[in-house]
Amino acid sequence: MITAAKRGGAAFAPLGSERLTLRRLGPADADAIARLVDDWDIIKNLSDAPYPYPPGLAQRWIASTQRGIDERQDFALGIVPQGHKHPIGAILLRQSQREPGVNGGRARPGSIRSAEIGYWIGRDHWGKGYATESVRRMLRFAFDELGLDRVWGAVLIDNPGSCRVLEKVGFTRLGESEYDFPARGGMRRVHVFAIDRKALAATPPPRIVLVSAVALVDADGRVLLARRPAGKPMAGLWEFPGGKVDEGETPERALIRELREELGIDVSESCLAPFTFASHRYTEFHLLMPLYVCRVWKGTVVPHEGQELAWVEPARLADYPMPPADRPLVAMIRDFL
Repeated sequence: MITAAKRGGAAFAPLGSERLTLRRLGPADADAIARLVDDWDIIKNLSDAPYPYPPGLAQRWIASTQRGIDERQDFALGIVPQGHKHPIGAILLRQSQREPGVNGGRARPGSIRSAEIGYWIGRDHWGKGYATESVRRMLRFAFDELGLDRVWGAVLIDNPGSCRVLEKVGFTRLGESEYDFPARGGMRRVHVFAIDRKALAATPPPRIVLVSAVALVDADGRVLLARRPAGKPMAGLWEFPGGKVDEGETPERALIRELREELGIDVSESCLAPFTFASHRYTEFHLLMPLYVCRVWKGTVVPHEGQELAWVEPARLADYPMPPADRPLVAMIRDFL
C-alpha cells in the first residue's frame, strides 16, 4: 500500500494512475536520472539543463526539488511505471513560474492561480503513452488538489511529439514565445499551450465500467491473486480474480461466469459474500468494482487464460504490485482475515 513520504514534517502521497506512480525523487534515483537525461535527444528539449550533463548535477537537482514539494509550491516528481524501482522520466509543476506573453505580447498577469508543466521520458520508453498519462494525472492533481485555475506549458517548435501530448490532453495552443535553452546555447522559439480548470471540467465525464472481483480464500487462509498477462493493460500487476459485468448481468452472475472461464471452478451465488467495493477514476474511464469473499467452490483452481496465480498470506498481500483500484482493498482484506 502506498503511503505518504515525509520530509521536514511535510507529507506527499504519490500520485497513481493506470500504469504509473508519480512520486517524490530521492538520492537513490540520481544515477537513473543522470543516465537517462544525458542524451541529446532528451536534453535539447529541456529549458533548465546543460549538455553534456555534469556529474553530480542530478543529485543536486533532486535535493533542490524537496523544498518546493514540502511547501506545496513546486512539484518535481519521478515517473515510475509499475514494476520499476527507479523513474524513467520526470514531470514538473511550477507554480512559481509566470506565464509568458505570446506573439510579442506582455506576460499574463498573475491574478489567477496558475502553474507551468514540463516533462520528459527516457528514450527507451518512448511511444508507450507514458507522457500523456503523466500529464493527465498531474492535471487532476493541479486542479482537484491544489485548486489551480490554469496550467500552461512551453514546447520547442521543433518538438512535435510534446505538442501532440498537450493537445491530446486538451491544451490549447496560444501562440509563440521565447525561452532560454542552455543545451542549445540561448533563446529559442516555443509554442505556448494552456488549459483552464473550466475547460477541463466541461469535458464529458468518463464512462463507468462495472467490474466484479473476489477474494478466494483457501483452507489455510491464503488469498488468490492473478497476474495480468503480457499484452493486456497493466500487464504484470496482480489483482483479485474477476472481470467485467456484461449488460443484463448481476455482479454475482458475472463473477460466477468469470471464475468458470478463467479458473475452471464453479461457485454458487450463496457462497459469494459481499465485502466492500472500489471506486477509482482511471484516465479513460471510472471503475466501480464490488469485491466479494468466497471460501467454498467446486473444482481445482487452474489458470485458463495464461495468467500466473499466487496463493498469498494476508500479511504479504501488500508485497504484490497491484492496479490503483485494488490497492486500497488490501488492508481491509488483511484486517478481515
